[in-house]
Amino acid sequence: IQDFWQRWHISLSSWLRDYLYIPLGGNRHGEPRRYVNLVLTMLIGFPVAFSLSFLGLACGFLAISLDWFPASFMSNLPLNIFGILSNDLLLAIPFFTFMGAILEKCGLAEDMLDSMGQLFGTVKGGLGYSVIIVGFILGAITGTVAGQVIAMALISLPVMIRYGYNMRYATGVLAASGTITQLVPPSLVLVVMADQLGRSVGDMYKGAWGPSIMQVAIFALYTFALGVFKPHHVPGIPKEARTMDGLHLWLKCLRGIIPSAFLIFAVLGSMGGLPGINTAIATPTEAGAMGCVGALVLAAMHKRLTKDLIWEAMHSTMRLTAMVVFILIGSRVFSMVFQGVDGAKWVEDMLSGLPGGQVGFLIAVNIFIFFLAFFLDFFEIAFIILPMLGPVADKMGIDMVWFGVLLCVNMQTSFMHPPFGFALFYLRGIADTLFKEGRIQKPVLSSDIYLGAVPWVIMQLILVVIVIFVPETVTMFLDKEEKVDLDKVVIEMPSEQETPSMDLKIDGTPANAAEDAAAEQKKIDDLFKK
Repeated sequence: IQDFWQRWHISLSSWLRDYLYIPLGGNRHGEPRRYVNLVLTMLIGFPVAFSLSFLGLACGFLAISLDWFPASFMSNLPLNIFGILSNDLLLAIPFFTFMGAILEKCGLAEDMLDSMGQLFGTVKGGLGYSVIIVGFILGAITGTVAGQVIAMALISLPVMIRYGYNMRYATGVLAASGTITQLVPPSLVLVVMADQLGRSVGDMYKGAWGPSIMQVAIFALYTFALGVFKPHHVPGIPKEARTMDGLHLWLKCLRGIIPSAFLIFAVLGSMGGLPGINTAIATPTEAGAMGCVGALVLAAMHKRLTKDLIWEAMHSTMRLTAMVVFILIGSRVFSMVFQGVDGAKWVEDMLSGLPGGQVGFLIAVNIFIFFLAFFLDFFEIAFIILPMLGPVADKMGIDMVWFGVLLCVNMQTSFMHPPFGFALFYLRGIADTLFKEGRIQKPVLSSDIYLGAVPWVIMQLILVVIVIFVPETVTMFLDKEEKVDLDKVVIEMPSEQETPSMDLKIDGTPANAAEDAAAEQKKIDDLFKK
């Protein structure tokens, strides 16, 4: 045991010296210190975008003074920022945000939850099933966690409490179903992932469908298990509590599902983001514009399309877009200096030496992202961390779509794990509002909200493990690459009597044109020899 301890201590000390210990002068790899400074700056409440810019510029001028790179290197910064602002792909973000903001307030969530709750409510766990299904559908058309959690909690939490649902289950299923929107296309996170990893948005969307459906299935399976082993936690509502039944109930359900499905097909299908559709007829930006028009039509169908609704949607879109752009500019300043001091080589050397190959790398990265999500938003992780991890994963032969979707599955937990999960904060605020308005008879304890989130975070981590060890959950919906055996490719040269053309023959058998061309070439070679 003493020998093992000494060898382990020497190995750990060597790793800390090589990758984390930074002398005060002379070591070019100052990245760990920069990350410590970044975390400290954010902990004092300074905005992330400006923290990134300040630390990037400060470290850049320090690097110039230490002759780590020339001053002319910083002249690339304006060109980098202009390249961000002229990126057409990022134009999809305000379009999808506006679409989600309109759909949050148009009454679609209320109608679907009411009809689904009455349809499934009499089954044990029926209200839980309705929340999970509606969360999945709304995630595919809104793409925003805050509005989804708030809308579902306002409607479903009083009903679940009234009919005796376990408080921890009720709060957990509402928060978890709201976070599904980060994984279900057209998620804004997937747009950012595609931009940072250099892959098409359509491929990212196709790859995300498998884990999205599996996440819903895991949540539903947990609800079913509670209904079997602890039925008093998820009781069914009495049939007498229904306000509608039969054909009228089914028609109300279809009234919410069919327009939503049509909008999903129009937006995702046009950009090749649905399984089985291999051709895109629109760019992500154009598809987002179509989604905005569809959202306005749905709002008009529900008689909620007003001037105030459009103004609120435009305001929230402006705020989110401005935040994303400033974070992206700050992260570009930070990452450019990071690259200038050979930070990419430092990250590659540190991560490529991990035991276990690809699996070891993915496990280490996901543990790192999981704990980092306690402090950073998913946009910040995507813009700061992903450009450093992506090249290493690419060199290790990891499929970039699989890698991006895997990290997206992991970043779902950033909204759920205590104590900083934003979905829990939204739920805390809504529960207090409902109690003050008298819609629930007793206050919801913070301990119920935080402890209720734990099983759902564990289920999300189970999905992370499944995606790591079963990559087909992501890649099965992607277009298969056609492989050509280069050994069987023959280039046929035309003779003088034939029209010049070039054919590729795959079967390996020589054609008459190729033989004639070879004979003609032999005559020319003999002539030159003479």
